[in-house]
Amino acid sequence: MNLLLGAVLAFIALIIGSPLVALFLGISFALLIGSNEKLILKSTGTKLLQIGIVILGLTISSSGATTLTTKYFPYISLFVIVIFLVGLIASKVLRIDTKLSILLVSGTAICGATAMAAISPLIKAKPKDLLTSLGIIFIFNAIAIAVLPIIGNHIEMSSEQFGSWVALAVHDTSSVVGAALSFDDNAVETATTLKLGRTLWLIPLIITLGVFYKDNKSTKSIFPIFVFAFILAIFAGNQLNFNEQVLSILKNISSIFLVGALFCIGTQIDLISIKVINSRIIIFAFLLWLFALGAAYYLINIT
Repeated sequence: MNLLLGAVLAFIALIIGSPLVALFLGISFALLIGSNEKLILKSTGTKLLQIGIVILGLTISSSGATTLTTKYFPYISLFVIVIFLVGLIASKVLRIDTKLSILLVSGTAICGATAMAAISPLIKAKPKDLLTSLGIIFIFNAIAIAVLPIIGNHIEMSSEQFGSWVALAVHDTSSVVGAALSFDDNAVETATTLKLGRTLWLIPLIITLGVFYKDNKSTKSIFPIFVFAFILAIFAGNQLNFNEQVLSILKNISSIFLVGALFCIGTQIDLISIKVINSRIIIFAFLLWLFALGAAYYLINIT
């Protein structure tokens, strides 16, 4: 019965095609059956997301992607460094546990749950700290998909501006894509390209923490290889030179995978990890995210 309910809700999510609806239908499914009963594996959402992104890469101009990345990567790098500095200083002022603050700052600066999962074993973070960080990021991701497209439309941001903004300021790739999809299709291409460029900062992060914590064995396989698959897909798509009809079909297929991924990600809500979050930690994380939103908006408007 639960599987049938899940299939029906997933089908509704795909028919509607809204990232926000897909996410909340996934959350609703998890709450209805009990969040402890994981009928949908966490890896399912991740794989669907990665497939959708790689297919999207086939529709993106390589010259456009190169121009976009060249234009914004210095600002991405500045953003990552500033968020790290501000976050670590603020964590000292608010007396947040060092390892927990590193998890939250890394997630905010680079790529949410992916960054936190990558560095957690490296810094020997407590399971409770990782669960707390993931719970906070889950809440912020849902807020981002629901609220940021409304803000972007209200202040009349262009597709490139909005895509660049969420690529910098939103934690996880899935939520960056979800927010951009809710804005428009052109924003998705910008957001995906720049977000994966931001994800590349995982490499220096892991190397740097490896120096301080003297152990990087458990993080070697966590870096998302699909980033490079996405880059290869961009160049492959340009070599194949698809016509407009094929490009439209590929974009629709990509959208189906991305919406399906958000439904699966919604089912991973963990009420236990959310319940253990204390007010001081969530205030720290929220203030850091607000700063990131403001800093990202400033940076995209001076490019």
